[in-house]
Amino acid sequence: MISVEQLSIEFSGNTLFDDITFLINPKDKIALVGKNGAGKSTMLKLFAGLQNPSSGRLTIPKDIKIGYLPQHMIHNDSRTVLDETEMAFFELFNQQKTIDALSRELAERTDYESESYLNTIDKLTHETEKLQLMGGADYKADVEKTLLGLGFVRADFNRKTTEFSGGWRMRIELAKILLRKPDVFLLDEPTNHLDIESIQWLEQFLSNYNGAVVLVSHDRAFINAVTNRTIEISLGSIYDYRVNYDHYVELRKERREQQLRAYENQQKMIADTENFIEKFRYKATKSVQVQSRIKQLDKVDRIEVDAEDNSRLNLKFPPAPRSGTIPIEIDKLTKAYGDKVIIENIGLIINRGDKVALVGKNGEGKTTLVKCIMEQIPYSGVLKLGHNIKIGYFAQNQASLLDENKTVFETIDDVAVGDIRTRIRDILGAFMFGGESSDKKVKVLSGGERSRLAMIRLLLEPVNLLILDEPTNHLDMQSKEVLKEAIKAFDGTVIVVSHDREFLSGLVNKVYEFGNKKVREHLGGIYDFLKKKQLDSLKELEINLRRSNDKLSENKEKSDNKLSYEARKEQAKKIRKAEKEVQVCEQEISGIETEISAIELALQQPDNTSNSELFKSYESKKRELKQKVYEWEILIETMEGLHEE
Repeated sequence: MISVEQLSIEFSGNTLFDDITFLINPKDKIALVGKNGAGKSTMLKLFAGLQNPSSGRLTIPKDIKIGYLPQHMIHNDSRTVLDETEMAFFELFNQQKTIDALSRELAERTDYESESYLNTIDKLTHETEKLQLMGGADYKADVEKTLLGLGFVRADFNRKTTEFSGGWRMRIELAKILLRKPDVFLLDEPTNHLDIESIQWLEQFLSNYNGAVVLVSHDRAFINAVTNRTIEISLGSIYDYRVNYDHYVELRKERREQQLRAYENQQKMIADTENFIEKFRYKATKSVQVQSRIKQLDKVDRIEVDAEDNSRLNLKFPPAPRSGTIPIEIDKLTKAYGDKVIIENIGLIINRGDKVALVGKNGEGKTTLVKCIMEQIPYSGVLKLGHNIKIGYFAQNQASLLDENKTVFETIDDVAVGDIRTRIRDILGAFMFGGESSDKKVKVLSGGERSRLAMIRLLLEPVNLLILDEPTNHLDMQSKEVLKEAIKAFDGTVIVVSHDREFLSGLVNKVYEFGNKKVREHLGGIYDFLKKKQLDSLKELEINLRRSNDKLSENKEKSDNKLSYEARKEQAKKIRKAEKEVQVCEQEISGIETEISAIELALQQPDNTSNSELFKSYESKKRELKQKVYEWEILIETMEGLHEE
């Protein structure tokens, strides 16, 4: 469907992609993975037509419709939710304008018998039929149905988009893409700024979507649930795995180990051969063998080990100055925007050394409370900061506030004071901005690189209260883990707003749950909190209220399904198909195992100990077996799931 052939991209003499080739098929669900700055977002921009390659070819058929959701969106703040969503039908609106123009032309003309008049009538008929095929007057019903499905209520339709949080505005963009019915979804960090309920909806929608999906995300659980293919971008090359992320991690490790073993074995064979040649080069009785070994060496296809990007974030917060015993005390705090109350009469105490998580749906007041603490917005009630509190604050939009026209070095030099100015280069190097990278303009940095740069500000002076609002947005998985370890080692107090369960696990000792204008305190870690709530995941927490409302209708639907003969018949058909797929897969596994056994017997023969082709065939079959067993496990799970329904 989309073909990439020998494609390269260079920026200012630096190669981002070097001669890469791959194909996107109609129903692929692909995760693009790699470190920040590796080129993931650039790859999506290529497919969206916003970036051109330096060389090579990118082929996208003209009839393929692309839906692109970038990391950062510019909204038209003058529109309502309904008006903004209806912009998905701009092609339909243009079509209607064409029809209106033709109708006006016919109304003004009087040459009813002329060929030109008849041609205009034919054109109007054709354009009207085309409008009907595009959806015609039905689009309003489609818009309403989609917005309601995404969690909006009718009262929201005429509200300005400016009244909504980033997560809800993301849903508006998703609605527009959904209504366009693209053949390919291109999603760049779609879970950033989404609450967990939104992530769950998106996860389910993309998993069931009939078209192709190419996404960039650092939410491990999300990409595991959605994707069935992983393309790693590293040092200008790509590595294509037709499995989800978790299995990719295993296969990547195995591939590296196999490469190293094969390389070491070949190097030993080459060394032995070269020693033989050197030892007997001048002996006439061995001249035939020497020449044979020389020819053998010339024919050897040298094994190369893939280069690895070993750059790593080095993050350590400065020691925290001593603070009062209670850094934050809140009593009867209320905050409203107009008539809309966000939090009401809440109270909480955060002790020195606490590491707490603020969790809950978007719009329930987490960021609002943080802004109250930072004195960015007015409120009623009591909010006391303890003695000698020095706050280090990382806002959700911190990275977007950077001056794009400044260099990395200038960005830090402008805010650094005192002795720390002499260590700016060292600090930048620890954050993977060493060498020429410090002279890059902010505007050319990836989202993750901007987040790292914004994070440096927290290191410029010692603090004893860290407030981090969605700090993992845009950070790659390795950088998230480094940040987590740095926060764990920090000897001050920490408040984290996050929807990332894996990031919060083992990090916090207290959880504040926001909902229904209130805040509830839960002592212990994130999993202690989930256990107390008798929930399996944060997703369950955020849909709990809706579940109780929908329970009766859901039970009725299940009952109807059980009574439906057609439904039972369809289920039996699915089970038979799944059982057949398992049987075929088992036969394929048996065949591969037979081939491996035959190759192992051949390798035991003395003449084949240095047969590189046979060894490569053996390694290839082992990888094929591993992949097929993985497919078998998935098929078994699918079959068992159908039996349980």
